[in-house]
Amino acid sequence: MIKIEHTLFALPFAFLGAVLAAGGLPTARQILWIVVAMVGARSAAMAFNRIADRSFDAKNPRTSTRAIPAGLLTVSFVWAFTIFSALLFLFAAAMLNRLTLILAPVALASVLLYSLTKRWTQLSHLVLGWCLSIAPTGAWIAVRGEFGSAVPLILSLVVLLWTAGFDVLYACQDYEFDRREGLHSIPARFGISQALWISRGLHAGAFLALIWLYLVAGLGPLALIGVIATGALLLYQHRLVRADDLSRLNAAFFTTNAFVSLILLLSFGSAVFLR
Repeated sequence: MIKIEHTLFALPFAFLGAVLAAGGLPTARQILWIVVAMVGARSAAMAFNRIADRSFDAKNPRTSTRAIPAGLLTVSFVWAFTIFSALLFLFAAAMLNRLTLILAPVALASVLLYSLTKRWTQLSHLVLGWCLSIAPTGAWIAVRGEFGSAVPLILSLVVLLWTAGFDVLYACQDYEFDRREGLHSIPARFGISQALWISRGLHAGAFLALIWLYLVAGLGPLALIGVIATGALLLYQHRLVRADDLSRLNAAFFTTNAFVSLILLLSFGSAVFLR
């Protein structure tokens, strides 16, 4: 029920936010509770999504094998798992510092309420982007106990636009189902061809924000390599998908996006240590 590969999208950004905040390696205690918080929040979000979407999942051939519609797990068990995961997240936030605990309900509400947004707005992709963008700034606050810099906010902007862009791509495969069931998405509203251009625009914005981050952070050649590699991967991702051929969508979505987050962690993180 909890897709580990999806965690690769957000967890490296949380680690990068922590490394940038610490100017090196955070303490072992901070790393531990950041990981626990990420696991708790991500598990609560995905489990609640399975509860909220169970009737739609049962109708959609792509999702009918998920745990609840397939009868592998009961709704009551998934509710218990969701509540436990949410409490685990709140406990981890309390173990980090006062500000993380104060802001934790905002983060938790965001990741839970996202699952309902497709029922009333086509901007659900941006809401998902907001949810994942919490990770780097949250980790920064976990280390420092304050904002104190534009760096984490710019990094969060990169994550927001990047996530929204690839979620628009991902939603293209549910174009017909979303329209039939009255669910809102950019592909359902504008069609697949225009949705691909919107996704490209969001990723262009993410790349510009990444250049901004590089200039503000001032991390030198290694970070610049990460910027260039990310730009190349984004271009490659969009070459894999065409309006009349979505057969390589999973390669564009899972493989490419996992590489983006890891490349930025390694390049920017290494640049921090060298500095």
